[in-house]
Amino acid sequence: MMDLFEQSQQEEILKDVHLLRGFALPDQHHLLADLSAVIQAAPLRQMITPSGLPMSVTTSNCGTLGWVSDKNGYRYAACDPQTGTPWPEMPASFRQLAEQAANAAGFSGFNPDACLINCYLPGAKMGLHQDKDEQDFTQPIVSVSLGIPAMFKMGGFARSDKPLKLPLYHGDVLVWGGESRLRFHGVMPVKAANHPALGECRINLTFRKAG
Repeated sequence: MMDLFEQSQQEEILKDVHLLRGFALPDQHHLLADLSAVIQAAPLRQMITPSGLPMSVTTSNCGTLGWVSDKNGYRYAACDPQTGTPWPEMPASFRQLAEQAANAAGFSGFNPDACLINCYLPGAKMGLHQDKDEQDFTQPIVSVSLGIPAMFKMGGFARSDKPLKLPLYHGDVLVWGGESRLRFHGVMPVKAANHPALGECRINLTFRKAG
């Protein structure tokens, strides 16, 4: 993968926030096949927020830990609450992509144990939030975009800070950590489009070291 990645496609858009355009494209066929297998084992579902509101995205997980949300709060769990069984193992293609993207962004030694899978249909969005349910904030976040485009918002350290708007396309990877690890971020409502491999949806893979 790294041999096919051109350095000109990498940009540090903010301190410790790196955009790797098209970084996931060389191995996309393995990624999509493994994604299908994970979703078959742990189907996408609509979680609810602690306040009881349904999320506009549908989600699943793979890895040792999975991120879950319900009336009891946001947290990581070793088992799928719908089945009581462990989440599917993180595919080798997922892990390799996350580790290589983190390394390309200057975060060596990243060893993710959780991959949150979010599916956005047209109109779905993600409000500004911080990733702070993890135990070690020295580890970066690796976010992979697949399918139709989305407008990502990378904010500051207060929810009220004006965010930078960043279009993300199929195969783009965004990595942030260090001084920017706790920046607020989100996704604007996804516009209707069609991708030849994934149809009218956007899949986001978010890799974290949660435990």
